[in-house]
Amino acid sequence: APAAARRWAVTVKVALRWLLAALMIAGGANHFVSPEPYVAMMPAALPAHLALVYVSGVAEIAGGLGLLVPATRRAAAWGLVLLLIAVFPANVNMAVNHLPLGGRALPAWALWARLPLQAVLIAWAWWYTRRDRAR
Repeated sequence: APAAARRWAVTVKVALRWLLAALMIAGGANHFVSPEPYVAMMPAALPAHLALVYVSGVAEIAGGLGLLVPATRRAAAWGLVLLLIAVFPANVNMAVNHLPLGGRALPAWALWARLPLQAVLIAWAWWYTRRDRAR
């Protein structure tokens, strides 16, 4: 039974890694397809909003792809952790100033709910920074 449970845990971790990679790649690509919502949530104090949106899009794509390559998996996961921490102020800015998302006004609770979701994403990426235990 312990071996079966271990195989199940490994399978779940692999499936969730692929899901996180897909979300990061799709989200990063969306920075190029539709940059306007990302530019709109940027704190005014930051320079070059569009350039930063593109840089963060490249970082998301690279991090997502890196999760899929064993040789880069841990470094990519650390990069995603750092990226998610770096973009957190934009999510705070969005909630504090009740900014629309993609031109659509969201209820205040939804804007604030995005903040703990960011913590979940950070923890999810962090999970892949850990070395897998010997099987």
